[in-house]
Amino acid sequence: MINKLIANTLPYMPKKAVWILSKRYVAGKGIADAISVVKRLNKRGIKASVDLLGEFISNMDEAEKNMHQYIEIISELAKHDVDCNLSLKPTSFGLLIDSAKCYSLIRQVLAYASLKEKFVRIDMEDSQCTSLEIDLYLKLKEEFQENVGLVVQAYLKRTYNDLSDMLLQAHSVTTPLNLRICKGIYIEPAYLAYKDFHQVRHHFLEDLDLMLKNGIYAAIATHDPFLVCESFELIRRYGVPKEKYEFQMLYGVAPSLRNKIADSGHNLRVYVPFGKDWFGYCSRRIKENPKMVNDIVKALFVRG
Repeated sequence: MINKLIANTLPYMPKKAVWILSKRYVAGKGIADAISVVKRLNKRGIKASVDLLGEFISNMDEAEKNMHQYIEIISELAKHDVDCNLSLKPTSFGLLIDSAKCYSLIRQVLAYASLKEKFVRIDMEDSQCTSLEIDLYLKLKEEFQENVGLVVQAYLKRTYNDLSDMLLQAHSVTTPLNLRICKGIYIEPAYLAYKDFHQVRHHFLEDLDLMLKNGIYAAIATHDPFLVCESFELIRRYGVPKEKYEFQMLYGVAPSLRNKIADSGHNLRVYVPFGKDWFGYCSRRIKENPKMVNDIVKALFVRG
């Protein structure tokens, strides 16, 4: 109840106050802030993925602007020679306005990223985008092979079938699918998404099992200690080599679990969001998942 109250009042609080809550899991407003965080993570032996905050846009001029910003980000990452890839949201490139133009813009980002040897992860958004983003990924993968990946969400009831379908459709590519599996955070109706905590856990592991035994590169994104331990067991069961999977976590969240994973010798990547839209991002994410308030409060006292 307290978490929900805090989450619902955040959009009406002064930005300076919200920043106190947010600065532990948002790198800052500019790419320099993000690179500084990435360098610290790299020194700890942890990989990173940066994401420019900002999702839904109202016109394609904004999409063009985002494309150029991503080109600049890639250039800066390459200049600093950090172990870091990128995440992008197709709605920021006009997916729901002009899907053909969206593809063209993201393709330009992928082409430049490939030139600079940088990997790009296409984020999964709410259910209105799911099929569009799967199609987008498969189309881009035909050209860019190992330089592009996608996110899937375990709480969606369609995900297991989506994984099976992608395995069938990806027969024309020469490199394995690269998929990030997470629980899912968007608010969806019960006929589309599992609501029970234990059900979501079960389907997360069922999806991960399918991925690992079919040679899909698995980016295992979770802060749930139970899922981490069960993932360790699946990796052991299938004898998955280190270069075929990694764990992923949000910057600033559950640092003790993060250190446990890294110290156990597993590849770990931390998602590092940054950008001028940090206020909107934090307000939306916390409102969508009030339980994050606990992690944020912890992160205020335990530097992540």
